[in-house]
Amino acid sequence: MSDYTNFEVGQKFPLPIATQADGAMFQVDANGAMFILQLSRTDVIAREAFRTGKMEFAFYEQDGLLFLLYQIDGIFKEGWGDAPLSLHTLKPELLPTEKSLQDKTLHLYLVDTTLQILLAQRDIELNSKCQAIIQKHAAAQKKKPFSDEGFRKKVQSIWQKMTPAMMRKKASAVQSVPLAIPKAPSQIAQTNAASSKKLH
Repeated sequence: MSDYTNFEVGQKFPLPIATQADGAMFQVDANGAMFILQLSRTDVIAREAFRTGKMEFAFYEQDGLLFLLYQIDGIFKEGWGDAPLSLHTLKPELLPTEKSLQDKTLHLYLVDTTLQILLAQRDIELNSKCQAIIQKHAAAQKKKPFSDEGFRKKVQSIWQKMTPAMMRKKASAVQSVPLAIPKAPSQIAQTNAASSKKLH
């Protein structure tokens, strides 16, 4: 993640979001790879599920497009969602760089649709196969960007034939994210004590 962009829970989301509506967005730019989920109604359980819950992501390729598929326990009861990747809406200075594409991190952000406030964030490390697919499509779209109309028509055409669940069955790569259980204070103290012993 770049040094100049500050992401802080409870504060305004620092990046522009073109479509402010409930749903997901998959963006790859100079800040790295990002999954942005906008929801107008959330509670503590949903925010905690996003921050620590079990998730699964997958990547589906068709007609030069890349879709990020997602399933998040605790927020969506069942089924898959999808978000297509496009670079053509990015300003030139925000286009992904060679350095940003080397980063294996997928940054996850949960944003309040109405207030555009960052509600929760999480970083996961992508496996090499997922990263290679992102690099391939980012490079191709930088070389030959979609037009607004061309992108919209392609996405609509695929959506008419394929549901996210169908895309998941034909996914090129999958990234599972296990439940992240925070350590209790006693465990942290034990870990710190063990670390200090090793230093002496």
